[in-house]
Amino acid sequence: MMNNHGPAISVSGLQVVRGRRRVIPGLDLEVPAGEVVGLLGPSGSGKSTLMRCFVGVQVVEAGTVTVLGHPAGSPVLRAEVGYVTQSPSVYADLSVRDNVAYFARAVGLRGADLREAVDRTLEEVDLTGFASQLVQDLSGGQESRVSLAAALVGRPTLLVLDEPTVGLDPVLRRDLWDLFRQLAERGHSLVVSSHVMDEAARCDRLVLLREGRVLADLTPDELLSRTGTADADAAFLALIDAEDAPSHERSAS
Repeated sequence: MMNNHGPAISVSGLQVVRGRRRVIPGLDLEVPAGEVVGLLGPSGSGKSTLMRCFVGVQVVEAGTVTVLGHPAGSPVLRAEVGYVTQSPSVYADLSVRDNVAYFARAVGLRGADLREAVDRTLEEVDLTGFASQLVQDLSGGQESRVSLAAALVGRPTLLVLDEPTVGLDPVLRRDLWDLFRQLAERGHSLVVSSHVMDEAARCDRLVLLREGRVLADLTPDELLSRTGTADADAAFLALIDAEDAPSHERSAS
């Protein structure tokens, strides 16, 4: 694991243009190391675009993104950053085990270490019983879990997970969030995007996005206290209502 005493991710003045639209108009953000940070917001808020910036695969118009002390996308980060996209990015004509073993080799695991890492990771994502099946024969949720296993197998310093629990049953969602918590306690940093607000309470910190801007960056308790609400859904709506209110109403409040 890479030794990093600063923030896991530091973003300054980030601007991203797609087509004629500035989807991120100028964003500053720091993601603490060793925490589970939830990136929350409705569809179209810029979550996936920002995550692509974190892993260095998004063309940016301006600004800087520093990951574990290096510019995003630097070769030194290839074994230190795991990335799970919304669409599964594994090989359909390979078995589950062969897929995970392939990504284990890509980060330098060999021999007994590789076999142990693959077995452990398949168990963590509840795929041990499907290890010999071809990915093309799996359900959509199972295929998503193979992508998650591929990102987890090398135990990267930073995990960037774009809606990893979509389509999963409640028991597996709970188990995966327990795993995310264990990883953070071991010193890993995680950024987990979601539009499911009830997952917010499982995070150490929340970054709420709206139209490519940070609407709030705070802990779950601070979010509820600030908005005077009982859950993340209501809190997010309260923040939007407050932002949309006329300026004289915001001043009065």
